Amino acid sequence: MTLPLLYTFRRCPYAIRARLAIAASGVAVREHEVVLRDKPAAMLAISPKGTVPVLQLPDGTVLEQSLVIMRWALASADPLDWLPGPAIMDDTEALIARNDSEFKHWLDRYKYPERHPERPQAAYRDETGIILADLDARIARHGQLVADRATLADAAIVPFVRQFAAVDAEWFAQSSYPALQSWLAGWLASPLLQAVMAKPVPAA
Repeated sequence: MTLPLLYTFRRCPYAIRARLAIAASGVAVREHEVVLRDKPAAMLAISPKGTVPVLQLPDGTVLEQSLVIMRWALASADPLDWLPGPAIMDDTEALIARNDSEFKHWLDRYKYPERHPERPQAAYRDETGIILADLDARIARHGQLVADRATLADAAIVPFVRQFAAVDAEWFAQSSYPALQSWLAGWLASPLLQAVMAKPVPAA
């Protein structure tokens, strides 16, 4: 049986969240780790945008967005109950939308200040303060972002918080976001995230 083919890149937060949902669903896929400086022609043929993740289904259907891939996987199987019900649907959508727009905007500038020299690096970090404080308060209240269990919101956002924390790990460890720190540490220690972050085995 032909399996869906996932083009991915280990450290890309969009690809990480797609892999998280696929792993949580238990749906089997083949993975192709992309070398960004030498993108495979087969991937570019089905997705000229040239970014990961890209999932090609056995019938030829191509899913080019990480959230679409996440929902596809969880619609196939959702044993961890990640898909949001009506009570948390609007909150989930709003959190992910803010992450993918405002937070990602400032994260890119914080991570790559040399590309944005118009402001000091710390100024870009400071722009995320309101968002980080809100995430921290939500986790302190619920345990996770929108519920007392991990859901789509957590899986979609944690790769970006992981990336943010890694820019200056010492600053993040001393920051005033204890619930967020604990939440991230829990995710980083989870077998699920560790599995999807494992380095691919080189082909023989």
